[in-house]
Amino acid sequence: MSDGAPSVGRAAAPPMRLYAPREPIYPKLVHGRFRLLKWAMMAVMLAIYYGVPWLRWDRPGAAPDQAVLVDFDGGRFYFFFLHLWPQEFPFVTGLLVMAALGLFLSNALFGRLWCGYACPQTVWTDIFIYVERLFEGDRNARMRLDAEPWSLNKLWRKAGKHVAWLLVAAATGGAWIFYFHDAPTLWASFWKGLAPWSAYVSFAVLTICTYLLAGQMREQVCIYMCPWPRIQAAMVDSDSMQVTYRRDRGEPRGSHKKEATWDGRGDCIDCTQCVVACPMGVDIREGAQIGCINCALCIDACDEIMVKVGRPTGLIAYDTDAAIAAREAGVKPSYRLVRPRTLFYGAALAVTAGLMTLGLSSRPDMDLHVARDRNPVYVRLHDGGVRDGYTLRIDNRTFETRAYRLSYSGIGGALVQTPGATPAPVANVVVEPDQTRAIRVQVYAPPKSGRAGLTPTAFVIETDGVKHSVATVFAAPEPAP
Repeated sequence: MSDGAPSVGRAAAPPMRLYAPREPIYPKLVHGRFRLLKWAMMAVMLAIYYGVPWLRWDRPGAAPDQAVLVDFDGGRFYFFFLHLWPQEFPFVTGLLVMAALGLFLSNALFGRLWCGYACPQTVWTDIFIYVERLFEGDRNARMRLDAEPWSLNKLWRKAGKHVAWLLVAAATGGAWIFYFHDAPTLWASFWKGLAPWSAYVSFAVLTICTYLLAGQMREQVCIYMCPWPRIQAAMVDSDSMQVTYRRDRGEPRGSHKKEATWDGRGDCIDCTQCVVACPMGVDIREGAQIGCINCALCIDACDEIMVKVGRPTGLIAYDTDAAIAAREAGVKPSYRLVRPRTLFYGAALAVTAGLMTLGLSSRPDMDLHVARDRNPVYVRLHDGGVRDGYTLRIDNRTFETRAYRLSYSGIGGALVQTPGATPAPVANVVVEPDQTRAIRVQVYAPPKSGRAGLTPTAFVIETDGVKHSVATVFAAPEPAP
């Protein structure tokens, strides 16, 4: 029976680790058409991210002139000619659904294009790796520097890199806050300490997150934190064009001498240049993997080697599993971009876009909300009439001041009264541009209306010949038995 003491002659078991320590990855700089494409895409993505908040869009009155703005204070979302109110959030949901379907379609057609070229994690990781190379050199130099003992040379390189990373991260967080406040105004007030506290908190959080995610965690974000690598596995099939090692041509692989024949062997010389070029540390020759973001840098690395050994380029290329299997079987491959999966995603995207277009083009530029008083439910007047109270909220979704004619239907002879006005069949209500006006309204039913209990009624607002009504009820006392 064990008494808790270690057994004599038996080595103690090593402590169990729940997480494996991160193995640093030192991606090598490669040159080629896909590296150039990534630089170009990075420039486009950064120009959009940093430039969009500064685009102006002329709007009348007090409405903000920023083309793209999420205005939490005013409760609006402005996107060029479009502006959405909080109650129109389903349109934002529709935009998100369209974005998801677009990702599904592109993934089914060409693999993880988003991950490889446009994902913020990819873009900023590329920037951070570029900065790292400036201070520490390329792959071999960085590996030697990390292996060296600490010295003044190592200290200034490491410190300079992290300072530059923090500056890039600060620029990232600083740009994001401009999407939620007027950019020129916030720029002037931010440095004076006069900006809203939320701007400073957001700036700090985003700076820290960018520094940690792009500088310290990198590939771990894609492998362990992001759900998309797992979702995309259900989006692809054997006909999806992805970055692929053409095993039908590369196997059997092995080292190759300059004067040796290529008979009886594949084109892959097992140089592992595709691995050292990968920012995720993936060996593409092992097939599709959760870590592969389809950045295609391995294609450039492999093509460079193929040219040096005198073999055709394209050993690693955009290809399909079905095409590789066909060539291995001695059959001419065929490529199917149009198939049930892509048709479904395309049709769903088209239907969603159509519904969104129809909804946005037909949405009213005014709205009415009614809340009926609960206490008292009604007031009996001395002349035998009945009065009910309501709170109305009228939305003017245009950029012009609008005068609305307010009436009440469902009870003959009913009169409406707004604050400061006398009871009348129709009341006039003025609402400022792009504003909501809350107003108290009293409705009077004449003594001879004959109404008792709850009567279905409606408020009607009209302007420029356009009417909008909202149903409600009128409460009156039941007749005495």
